[in-house]
Amino acid sequence: MSRRPHIVISLGDPCGIGPELLLAGLSSIRPWTDVTVVGCKGGVDLLLDRPGAPVAWRWVEPPIQPPGGFSGKAYGLQVLSLGETPGQILGEALWLDPTPEIGTADLTLGEGSAASGQATVEAIRVAALMALSGAADALVTLPMAKSAAHLAGYDIPGHTEYLQDLSGAPITRMAFVSPRLNVVLHTVHQSLRSVVETIDADEVAETLVFSADQFIRLTGKLDLRVALCALNPHAGEQGAFGGEEVLLEEAIVQAEAAFMDFPTAKGPASASVSPFRLTLPPSEVAPPQHSAGQRGLEVLATGDLPDTRPAPRFFGPLPSDSLFGRASRGEFDLVVALYHDQGLIPVKVLEPARAVNLTLGLPFIRTSPDHGTAFDKAGKWIADAQNFLEAAALAVRLSGRAGQLAHPNVPLA
Repeated sequence: MSRRPHIVISLGDPCGIGPELLLAGLSSIRPWTDVTVVGCKGGVDLLLDRPGAPVAWRWVEPPIQPPGGFSGKAYGLQVLSLGETPGQILGEALWLDPTPEIGTADLTLGEGSAASGQATVEAIRVAALMALSGAADALVTLPMAKSAAHLAGYDIPGHTEYLQDLSGAPITRMAFVSPRLNVVLHTVHQSLRSVVETIDADEVAETLVFSADQFIRLTGKLDLRVALCALNPHAGEQGAFGGEEVLLEEAIVQAEAAFMDFPTAKGPASASVSPFRLTLPPSEVAPPQHSAGQRGLEVLATGDLPDTRPAPRFFGPLPSDSLFGRASRGEFDLVVALYHDQGLIPVKVLEPARAVNLTLGLPFIRTSPDHGTAFDKAGKWIADAQNFLEAAALAVRLSGRAGQLAHPNVPLA
């Protein structure tokens, strides 16, 4: 990017750990990106006089003007140091509250409610519209409580589905990115029985092709290695443990055909990986990178993709009991899992604090920590902000590729 990145963060449920994660993490985020927070100011005010806070904070005048069309209240948030240099400004952000009528009297720390659900969803809406319109380079969402959203009258299954409807994206998939393992889920919140009963070669092929295309757009890596999990033990062992692998083999063939290179008058195109690594302008401070020996989501190019045809390679169906270990050692760039727990158990075992939820298919970058609101921890200042910082760092790394995704002109109202 030719300018400093700008991310927008939706606060999540104001009665959960989102406000604490934001306050604790803002000083680490601000050196490498500008920040706008969208959420209920009352969620931060609930934390006043709670013991154990690692930082202090104060509300000031907004540092910049809010985006055009925003109808709530705007503030400036400054996070201040404690200890040897009390009062030193560690981080600051523009704060937009789309529900200023909801205050501390309407909220109870550690408990979701209709009020907290309304504040959560309205914050997501405004933050998403900022990203959708190009007013922000990426969206980071802190955890929401679906039950509270339902109490507020929002009939939404979760962030992914709501953002898909809001943006009009025709297809999305839930991905999880971590230093050692990148996973896309073919199905998400449905019963295992229904996964087996409805498995379809065309649909699995769609997930394979879509996931490969999205990761190529976001990373610039044209020769992506994509592995598909088998459904049955030992990949069915030639039909001994089930015949679904025949359908999965058909899906692999279809996925390969989607990227097949056909000769043209100029001759066949050849794929090549861009030699460029992610760099920020000298005036900017790069976000933290993964430690030595850990790959993470490698971003190879920051501008347009090279004018060459991508040539991802597909492998599988492979037994999932060994596939994730192979992928964690670098044999594959991406694993497509057929159902929720097949993909998330290894992710949460291998990378419990570093796995980041990345939504594929939206016309903007969206990341999220891979955990919930943790109402039982709210106000105790014991929640670990590392996963939130990983989500913010990934959003900044990918913001250099936001130009690969469409940004329609959308008002915030």
